[in-house]
Amino acid sequence: ALGQYLDNWRHNVTAAANALDKTLAEENFKNVIWYLAVMIGMFAFIVVAILVSTVKSKRREHSNDPYHQYIKEDWTAQIQQGDVFANFAAK
Repeated sequence: ALGQYLDNWRHNVTAAANALDKTLAEENFKNVIWYLAVMIGMFAFIVVAILVSTVKSKRREHSNDPYHQYIKEDWTAQIQQGDVFANFAAK
């Protein structure tokens, strides 16, 4: 009785394993690697784009930038104007 029970149990386990193998064989896992590669590539592209834009925005201004020139000329004009006022007050 025990031998028959164990044989039936082994047959059920083997049948379940065969059914699982058949189900897995029917599914197509060949494109999973491509899917993962594309998803990881898109994620990496987004991360690199964010990093590059952040680094680029933190870069110092170039001296030939028109806005920078405007600020530079405005400050030098204020300093020269301050010198004029200082010289006028001294007289």
